[in-house]
Amino acid sequence: MKHLLITFSFLLVTFCASAQSTVYFTKDITPEALVKIYKALGVEAKGHVAVKISTGEGGNNHYLKPTLIRNLVDEVNGTIVECCTAYPGTRMDKQKHWQTVHEHGFDSLFAVDIMDEYGEMRIPVKDKKHLKYDIVGDHLANYDFMINLAHFKGHAMGGFGGVLKNASIGVASTNGKCYIHSAGKSADPATAWNEGILAKGDTQDLFLESMAAAAQAVHEYFDGGKKVIYINVMNNMSVDCDCDGHPAEPKLKDMGILASLDPVALDQACLDKVFTHKAGEGDDEKPLIERINRQHGTYITDYAEQIGLGSKKYVIVDIDKK
Repeated sequence: MKHLLITFSFLLVTFCASAQSTVYFTKDITPEALVKIYKALGVEAKGHVAVKISTGEGGNNHYLKPTLIRNLVDEVNGTIVECCTAYPGTRMDKQKHWQTVHEHGFDSLFAVDIMDEYGEMRIPVKDKKHLKYDIVGDHLANYDFMINLAHFKGHAMGGFGGVLKNASIGVASTNGKCYIHSAGKSADPATAWNEGILAKGDTQDLFLESMAAAAQAVHEYFDGGKKVIYINVMNNMSVDCDCDGHPAEPKLKDMGILASLDPVALDQACLDKVFTHKAGEGDDEKPLIERINRQHGTYITDYAEQIGLGSKKYVIVDIDKK
């Protein structure tokens, strides 16, 4: 009996170690391709559907355009959701945020909800290494399903931004963003900025671990991850985020759209595409790789896998070949 238990345990560990998540890919970056890759996931978005994107800082032109995402949002009868930022700009103040949403054309095509416009709430975190809870816009409670629709690109503080950042920093309220950036030290923007407690330098990994924990909290909030799907659009891949009002011009050519039910596998697949890319004329991956490495950005998928959010092992299914 003892030998049988040992054998079973070995087989279970071996199976888990070899398990791979599926990541779907299309090189087309069109409204039609977004709908196609959503359907390839095989999970129907039902009920009141939140489509989490970044509406982009004023002055930025790299965010996912309303015309690109329109077919998908219409397909699921979704509401564009955002939260205010934690830094001075066009999206920290709620009125200015609405003005930016309008200037970028979102409210003319979609219902839009700034989820922390009137308040915030706390949701549980499984990994309490740094965070006791996750602080999100209280309108999150109004949604039954989430499509995490991220623009994959660089980021000054995180190294890169994909679905993990979109779930964590993106869904967090202004105070929640500070709480994550400071690795649980403060949820007060004035304290975080003025006293310089934002995680950086030697504490950078603590920030990345906090982001992973917050992303897991949002994933679990939607029925243990059963009612959330993840999509990364790899276009306009500047070293700077959509939160930057004056981003650097992209040096890397557009690659396509990737989607998965596993956010860790998805961000890892996108990282691998960048890191294994071979430069050509007008197509240079080095600046983005340097930005990611400078901030130890790849650590977020390592840690997210450690806490059980997903797997870095994946298989790519090219839907263009079907």
